[in-house]
Order: sequence, then C-alpha cells, then structure tokens
Amino acid sequence: MVQSAAEFLLPSTWEIEVAVAASAFLIVSYWLFAYKVDGDEEANGGVGFDRDSGADAIFDKDKIGQLRGDTQTNAPYIIKVELLAAKNLIGANLNGTSDPYAIVNCGSEKRFSSMVPGSRNPMWGEEFNFPTDELPVKINVTIHDWDIIWKSTVLGSVTISVEREGQTGPVWHPLDSPSGQVCLNINAIKLPVNASRAITGYAGACRRRVSLDQQGPTIVHQKPGPLQTIFDLLPDEVVEHSYSCALERSFLYHGRIYVSAWHICFHSNVFSKQMKVVVPLGDIDEIRRSQHALINPAITIILRMGAGGHGVPPLGTPDGRVRYKFASFWNRNHTLKALQRAVNNYHAMLEVEKKERAESALRAHSSSVRGGGKVQVKAPEDTAAVPVKFQAFVKEEVLVGIYNDAFSSTPEQFLNLLLADDSTYTNEYRSARKDKNLNIEPWHTAEEYDGQVREIKFRSICNSPMCPPDTAVTEWQHVVLSPDKKMLVFETVQQPHDVPFGSYFEVHCRWRLEAKEETSSVIDIRVGVHFKKWCLMQSKIKAGAIDEYKKEVEVMLEVASSYLKSHSSSTSRGDIDNNSASSLPSIPEDTSS
Repeated sequence: MVQSAAEFLLPSTWEIEVAVAASAFLIVSYWLFAYKVDGDEEANGGVGFDRDSGADAIFDKDKIGQLRGDTQTNAPYIIKVELLAAKNLIGANLNGTSDPYAIVNCGSEKRFSSMVPGSRNPMWGEEFNFPTDELPVKINVTIHDWDIIWKSTVLGSVTISVEREGQTGPVWHPLDSPSGQVCLNINAIKLPVNASRAITGYAGACRRRVSLDQQGPTIVHQKPGPLQTIFDLLPDEVVEHSYSCALERSFLYHGRIYVSAWHICFHSNVFSKQMKVVVPLGDIDEIRRSQHALINPAITIILRMGAGGHGVPPLGTPDGRVRYKFASFWNRNHTLKALQRAVNNYHAMLEVEKKERAESALRAHSSSVRGGGKVQVKAPEDTAAVPVKFQAFVKEEVLVGIYNDAFSSTPEQFLNLLLADDSTYTNEYRSARKDKNLNIEPWHTAEEYDGQVREIKFRSICNSPMCPPDTAVTEWQHVVLSPDKKMLVFETVQQPHDVPFGSYFEVHCRWRLEAKEETSSVIDIRVGVHFKKWCLMQSKIKAGAIDEYKKEVEVMLEVASSYLKSHSSSTSRGDIDNNSASSLPSIPEDTSS
C-alpha cells in the first residue's frame, strides 16, 4: 500500500528528465533572445537612435551636434572639469572601505559623478562641462560616501579657483579631511563670439530656465504639479506622462518617473531616503532597452559626455559617459516609446525654434533701421523681367477669416488717416481698450519686406482667467499699398510676454482693403496663431486668442469709423493728400507681382 502510494506521488525518472530538459530549453531560449536584442541595440546605438531613417529613429550621431548647436550661449567661457581619481579616502564602511561619489559645483550648477563601490582609491575618468560668464570662478568638489538608507557621509572637499584661460593638467588636490586627495584636470576655454552650445557640450541643462528668464516673468494661475512641488521646475512645465518604476542602485528604489516637454524626472522615497533625478532632454545621448537581473525588463538612459549626473549618482560606463537605469515597469515597451517620443519632440522643437529665431532677428533688424530715408527699396530698371522677391510677414497657413464687410473708406484714406505717423488713431484705439505704456516707432522701409514696417509696444489687459491682469506686448506692423492705390494690405504680428506659454506662440493678423466705390471698400480680416514651440494647450490658446481678437476688431472698427468721420468733416481731400506726404514716407510700388 505504502509502495503504491509512493509510486503514485513521486515522479518517474522519465518525467524528471523531461522537466529538466524543458527548463533548460526555456532558460537557453530566453538568454539567446535577451542577448540578441541587447546586441542589436548596441550595434545600432540604442533604441530610438538607429542610424537608418526608420520609423522609430530619433537622430544619429552626426545630427546630434546640429540639433544641439542651434542654441546660442551667452556664456563666453566653458570650464571643463575632468574628475580622474581619488586616493587614501576615509573608510566610512564597517569593513574599512567606502562607496565614494563626487559632487562638482560651479556657480549655481551641480553635477554628480558615478559611485565606485567598496574602494578608498576610486577611478572615475568622467568629465563635467560648465558655462560661466567671467573669470575667475571657483570649482568645488565634494566627495561623499554612498549609503543605502542613511544620509551620505562627507569624505572631504576642495575648492579650486580658476583665474585664467588654459589647462592645468592632472593635479592632485588635498581634501579638507584627515586623509584623501582628488585628481582633477581643469581646462578654461574662451568661446568665440556666437559659439553654440554644441561647442560647449552643454546643450540642454539650463537652456529652458535661461531662455524664459530672458523673456520676462511667466505667471501661471494653476495648481502646482509634481514637477513644481517635488523638483522645483518652472510653473508652466507640466507632466505629459508618468510611470511607476524603480531606479537601480545597490538595490531597486521604487518610485515614479515623470516625463515633460523638457525633462525626465524620477522621485523615490524608500526608508525615508529621498531620491530625485532631473535629466534635461538635451543631455540624453541614448535610450536603450536593457535587463535587470536577467528577467526584469529595464530602460537605460545614457547621457552625453560632459553632462554629469543630475540629483543622484549615476552609473558609470567604460567610455566616460554616465547612465541611469530604470526597471520594474508595468509595460517597458510602452514607456520606452513615450521616452523616445519626448526626445524626438524636443529636438523637433529646437529645429522650429531655430527658424523662428532667424525670423525674429529679421524683424528686429528691419525695425532697427528707420528714419531719414536711410534704407530705400529701389527696384532695378528691369523689374518687370526680374521681379523682386520679399519675405512673407505673416504665416498664411494659420490665418482664418473672422470679418468681411463693406467699410466707409478707401484704401488710401485708411492708410493716410489711420496709419500715418502723425495720426492719433492708434492712441485713441489703445486708450479705448485701456492699454497702457504705448510706444510707437515711426514707419520705415525694410529690404526684407515689401512696403514699410514699424514696431509698437504696450501693456494690454488680459481677460482670460489663466492670465495675469495685464501683459507686455510687442507688435510688429507691416503695410503696403498697391501701385493703383486700390488695394491695401495691413499685417500685424503680436508677441505677448507675460501670459502662460507666451514665448510659445505669436498672433498673426492680416487686413486687406479693396476699393469697390469711390468712397468705400471691402475689408477682409484674417487672424491665426502661429506656434513656435509645441505645447499641450495649443487648441485652448488658439481658440482664446482668436476669440479675443474678434472682440478687439469690433473696437478697432468702431474707433476707426468715428475717427474717419471726425477728420473727414474737418479736412478736405487735398489737405489729406498734402498731410500724408509729410507724415508717411513714400511707399514703394509692389514689385513682387
């Protein structure tokens, strides 16, 4: 009976052999699959960085410099700090060793080196690049001992003053502790004028904060999100995606990863040990699939040379770059695609920004040359044979019609009475809207655009609940009258400065007056929003701007009609022509057709 039960319960030799063979087959198959995936990704430079123009490709190595090189740096110097090694550090662990990592500070910028486990004589070979406005500048290097749970222990620090340009070569600096030295190679480089951040190797770390600071304050009336409360990022930066995952260190620190248009952030609070990682998208060199403990799918983010770690000591690589490894995703592939898309959108936004900066510089150049007839657009004698081509002042593709009706004024009267330099129409209209601090520049010709241009600045009242009470606005205006004086085109480009996402968009508008009778014309008004950068609230911004401009047009036409009536009744037609000749510079004929 007992023997029969044992034979029934215990597996036979054949069953054991089959189970072992099946298990071995599964393990070998999984290992081969994982090895093949990782090998293919390493050969192609990582997921999302394929050298071929595949559907999932983000950019290749040659294009990285171009995409990073579109941001001009205001810093005339770049400080390259090479953290080479340290020796004779204090033994902070019970076994007499340490787990050292370094924090390198230059001005307000802070970078983390990788952690070397179980060593009092670590070798790093890592580089950190810092832009600076002037010399001398102080570099502080503090070495810490990494602890799994408790706060890191300081093993020593040293401060070096960089007085002038040049390279110091590898130098051992004693730490302010009983024992320990650190080897640094510091190189101060003076950048040429208009050098790009591709040269500095510092493309994305502080770019966003600096660019918005230069454009003035941005006020966002909305509840702060995790990017503001945890990571202290700018108010208008919002979370696009977030995923539960874990950061690989001595063990997995479980937390959450947040993806925005500018950063990839991670936060964890395990055993009351805060872990915060803030990686600018411009610092990312590769994003690739990887594995943790063979069976746990992971994602590795490799930063470019010179970027350094952000917030937590990263993992090192043999080539001197650093990386962060995240695992324990619910869906690793879905998260990987989201990260790829974020980096792709970031670099696409830089390309658009590059073009917009060129256009803005063109407008600024046109507005800076004025008065005295210094710039004259003269058509060559063979204009009919070789037509002159001018830049488009507004984006035609974004315009939508909002008004089309008869108007009791000819195109020439509209120009001479409402838009002339000595006209008070703009002042009366802005006063009716309760705008303040109006500053109007005189009309002048520009080589880039047909007709004439001018720039006006004012503070305008905001009616949106998401906006501040008022905002500074810069408006560029462009006007051209046809040779037969029967067609007038008046275009404006408005750039708000203090509204949420104000640096992301412009409001483009075109007024077209076509004479139908001797004393009237048909006016067609089109308006649209041109986005210089991608943002989450594009549809809401577009709808709000168009609705606001519709209300603005009603006031403009009402004030214009009143102004024309009052001036037409007191001024003869001949006087108007004489006054216009002195108030508005002569507009060249349209030679583009």
